[in-house]
Amino acid sequence: MSSYRPGGSRSGATQAPKGYVPGLGRGAAGFVTRSDVGPATARASSGADDGDAGTAAASATGTGSRAAELRAAKLAMQKMQRAQQGQFGAAPAGYVAGAGRGANTYGEPGKPGEGPTGGDQPGMEGSLFKGEEGQFDDDDDEADRIYDAIDERMNSKRRKHNDGNSSGGQGSAIGDQFRELKQKLADVTEDQWAAIPDVGDYSLRHKQKRREDVFTPLTDSLLESRSKANADATAGGQNTMGGTTQVADGTATAGYRTNLSGLAEARSTVMAMSLDKTSDSVTGQTVIDPKGYLTSLSNTKIASAAEVGDVNKARMLLKSVRDTNPKHGPGWIAAARVEEAAGRTAHARKLIMEGCETCPDSEDVWLEAARLHPPNQAKTILAAAARRMPTSVKIYLRAADLEQHDHAKKAVLRKALEANPGSVTLWKAAIDLEDADDAKVLLSVAVEKVPHSAEMWLALARLETYENARRVLNQARKHLPAERAIWIAAAKLEESQNHGEMVDRIVDKAVRSLDKHDAVVTRAQWLKEAEAAEAAGAPLTSAAIVKCTVGRGVDDEDRHRTWSDDANAALSRNAIATARAILAHGLAAFPTKRSLWLQAVDLERKHGTASSLDEVLAAASERLPRTEIFWLVRAKERWMAGEVDNSRSILTEAFKANPDSEPVWLAAVKLEWETGEIERARVLLTRARERAPTARIWMKSALLERECQNFEKALELLEEGLSKYLTFAKMYMMGGQICSEDLTKDRSGLDRARKFYQRGLQNCPNSVVLWCLASRLEERVADYGAGSANAGVTKSRSLLELARLKNAKNPELWLEAIRLERRAGNEKLAVSLMARALQECPSSGLLLAENISTSPRAEQKAKSADAIKRRPDDPYVIAAVAGLFASERKHEKARKWYERAVKLDADLGDSWARWYAFELEHGTKEAREEIKKRCVEAEPKHGELWCEESKATKSRQKGTSEHLELTAQKMLERAQKLN
Repeated sequence: MSSYRPGGSRSGATQAPKGYVPGLGRGAAGFVTRSDVGPATARASSGADDGDAGTAAASATGTGSRAAELRAAKLAMQKMQRAQQGQFGAAPAGYVAGAGRGANTYGEPGKPGEGPTGGDQPGMEGSLFKGEEGQFDDDDDEADRIYDAIDERMNSKRRKHNDGNSSGGQGSAIGDQFRELKQKLADVTEDQWAAIPDVGDYSLRHKQKRREDVFTPLTDSLLESRSKANADATAGGQNTMGGTTQVADGTATAGYRTNLSGLAEARSTVMAMSLDKTSDSVTGQTVIDPKGYLTSLSNTKIASAAEVGDVNKARMLLKSVRDTNPKHGPGWIAAARVEEAAGRTAHARKLIMEGCETCPDSEDVWLEAARLHPPNQAKTILAAAARRMPTSVKIYLRAADLEQHDHAKKAVLRKALEANPGSVTLWKAAIDLEDADDAKVLLSVAVEKVPHSAEMWLALARLETYENARRVLNQARKHLPAERAIWIAAAKLEESQNHGEMVDRIVDKAVRSLDKHDAVVTRAQWLKEAEAAEAAGAPLTSAAIVKCTVGRGVDDEDRHRTWSDDANAALSRNAIATARAILAHGLAAFPTKRSLWLQAVDLERKHGTASSLDEVLAAASERLPRTEIFWLVRAKERWMAGEVDNSRSILTEAFKANPDSEPVWLAAVKLEWETGEIERARVLLTRARERAPTARIWMKSALLERECQNFEKALELLEEGLSKYLTFAKMYMMGGQICSEDLTKDRSGLDRARKFYQRGLQNCPNSVVLWCLASRLEERVADYGAGSANAGVTKSRSLLELARLKNAKNPELWLEAIRLERRAGNEKLAVSLMARALQECPSSGLLLAENISTSPRAEQKAKSADAIKRRPDDPYVIAAVAGLFASERKHEKARKWYERAVKLDADLGDSWARWYAFELEHGTKEAREEIKKRCVEAEPKHGELWCEESKATKSRQKGTSEHLELTAQKMLERAQKLN
C-alpha cells in the first residue's frame, strides 16, 4: 500500500509528514530514560503554530513527566485529526477505517456489527482520541505541575552530585570545569613553574614488601684463588681480577671491583684517627683506662628495631599522660627515665626540669631531677626544692648525701631539723654523725621534740650512766606506757647490774601495764622478745619474759605439748636460754613428766655445763626416783668426770630407791669392774643374783670370771644360769666360745663346745648368731685334730642349709653360706648362692653390698646402680658404693657417700670404721680427728666387724675411739690380703 502524505505528493520520499509521530496511531507515546536524556518524539518543526509551541517544546525537550508527554502526544493526535477533517471532511456514518482494504472488525470476518466499533453502542462510535482541545481539566494541570516540580528537584540533585553546571540534566565536560584555572596558567612565571614538585609514583609495586637479597656462598677454593690473585696483583701495584684493571690508588678503570689493599689502608687510617683522638694533646700519652674502656665496650647496648619501637611507643604514651594531666609527677619521672634508658640523658634532664616547673610540689620529681644531674647541679636543684617544700624530709636527706664532708652534712641536717623538728628520721641521721658526747646532747633535745619515739629514749638511755639511764627510762614509761621495748630495756639495765630480783618484777609489771592500756601483744611476740633478749646477752630477762608470758592463751590440756614444741622450736633457732626457761616452766607445772625431764637432760648434755646437767639429773632423780635412767646417767657423768666416790654414792641412793632394779645393779658392777675393783664387782654380782636374779646378771657374772681367766668357774655359772633360763642364747654362745677359744684346742674342747651349741640350737632355733658360730666351729675342726678341712666345710654347709630351712629369707644366713664357699675356694658355688640369695631376699642391703664388693671390676658399676635402685637408703649399700668411688680415686665423692652412710645409721660401727680407714689412706689428720670425735658422740653398738672387735675380751676396757682405730686397721689388713 502506498504511503499517504497530507498536503504532499505520492512518492517514495522518506520525509515524514508534518507533526508525524511514529507509532502514535497505535497508541504509542514518546518517553525519556535516565541514561539517555533527550526527546522520545520528533521535535516540532518550525511551521508549528504558536498555540502549540509550549506543548511541542515540552515534548521535544523531554523534561516533563510521563503524564505530560502523554498529554502532549494526545494533543498532537487531536490536532492531526482536526487537520485531516478540515482537509477531507468528517467520515460518513458507519465508516470503518481500512474496511475497503479488506480490514475487518474485532469480530468475525464479514460481521462488521460485532466488535468494539460495530453497532450502535454508545461511546464507541468515532475515533478513540476524539474530543475537544481543552478537554483536560484543572486537576490534570495541577498534577502535571506537581510532577514537574518533583522532576526538577531530582534533576538539581543529580547536577549537584555530578558537579554539573548546565540545566536539563546534562553534565558539562571536565575541561569546562577547569577552564578558569587554565586561563590563570598564563600568569605563572618560570620560577613558579620550576618550583612545582614532581608527581610521585604511588603504584602498587612500591607498597609491596621488598625481598631480602639472596647471597650465594662461594666455595673455599674460589675464595682462596681470588685471594692469591689479589695478593699478587697488589704486590705488583695493580689489581687485575676477572679482566678488570685497577690501579694502586683504588680507582677502577673497567668494571666494578674493590681494591682490598685500599680497604686495609682505610681501616688503618680510621684506627689511627681514633687513637689520635684518645691521646693527650700535650704528652701524646693515652688517657683511656684499658680496663674501663673494655668495661664500657661490654656495657654498650645496641638497641634493636623492636626496642626502638617500644621506646617510641612509650614516648607517645607518656606524652599523652603529661598532656592529659600535667600535674601528675610520676608521668614526668617515667618520661625522663625512658629517655635515660634510650641514652638521651640531656633530653631526660630537660624533661625532668619541665616536670619540676609543672609539678613544684612533688618531691619525687625533684629527687629524680637531682639524680639525673651532676652533684653540683643536683645541690642547686635540691636547694630550690627545699625552698619550695621545706617540710620534705627526703629532699634534705638527699641533699645531705650529696655532701662530701661531715660538717657540710651536719649543716644541712640542722637546717632540716629547724624546718622539721618532729622528724625522727632527721634526728637519727643527725645523731649518727656526732660522737658520743654530742649525740647525747642531741638525743636530750630529740626526746623533748619527739617524745613518742621509743628509739630516741632507748638510745639516750644507752649513752647515760646507770642512774641517769633509770631516770630516762622512767620518763619514757610515762610518755609511752604501752611500749614493751622500754620495759624490756629497763629489765636489761637491771640485769646488767646483777639485780636479778628486779628483772622479774619489772617484766611482771610490764605485762600488767600493757594489759591495762589494752596493748595487744601475743604469746608468740613475747617469745620473740625473749629470744631477742637472749641474743642481746640478757638470759635472765629472757627467762623472766618466758615465765610471765609462756602460759598466756594456752589451754590446760595443751600445755605439755605446746611447751615441748616451743622448746624444740627455740632450740632450732639456737635460743638455748629461752628453751631452758620454757622447759623449766613446764617442769614446774608437770614435775612428774618423764618426757620433759629427758628433754631437759638432753638440752643440758648438748648445750649446758657439767654442773647444770648434774642439777637437772638430781632434780629428775628426786622427782622420779623409780626411773633408773636418771640415776644411771648421773652416776656415769660423775664417773666420767673422775668422781668415782660421788658416782658410788649416787648408785647407793639408786639402790635404796630401786632395790630390785637390774640396770642399777649392772651399773654398780660396771663401775667397780672398770675401776679395777674386781672383788667388789664380784660381791655385787653375787648379791644381785640373790636379790634380783636375771639372765643378764648370770651372764655378766660368767663374763667377769672369764676375764679373770676363771674358765671353769665361768662354765659353772653358765650351767647354773642355763638351768634357770634355757632360752637365753647368749649364755650358750659364751659357753661354746670359752670351750673352743679359751680352753685347750683339742677334741675334748671341741666336743664341749659342740654340746653347748647343740643345746642352744635346740632351745633357740631362731638365733642366727648361734647357727653361725656352730657353723664356724665345724669349719675349723681340722684345727682341733678331729678331721679334714673338706669334711669340716661339708658339715658346716649342711648346718647352714638346715638353718636356712628353719629361718627362711634370712640374709645373714645366706651371707654366711656365701662366705663359707669363698673361704673354701668354691667361687662358682658362691656366685650361684648369691644369685639364689638375691632371689629370696631381693631388698637386703647386706647382700647387695656384699654383691658389689665381691663382683668383678667391670660389673661393679652396674650392680651398684641396681643396688641403689632397690635400696637407696640402706647404709650397707651406701658404704659399699662409697668404697667403689674410693677404689676409682674419686675421693670427694667417696667422702660424700660415707657421710651419707653414717647419717643414715649412726649406730652402725662398720660405716664409721670404713670412713676412718679411707681417711687413713687418703685423708688428713684433721679429717680423721673429726670423724673420731663424731663417732665417740654417736657411740655405735652394732656392726659385724665392730662387734667382733668391741666385744673381744682384750678390748673390753677400751673406749670407742680405740675400737674405731682397731676396726679400721683390721679392714685395711683384709683389703691388702684380697689385693
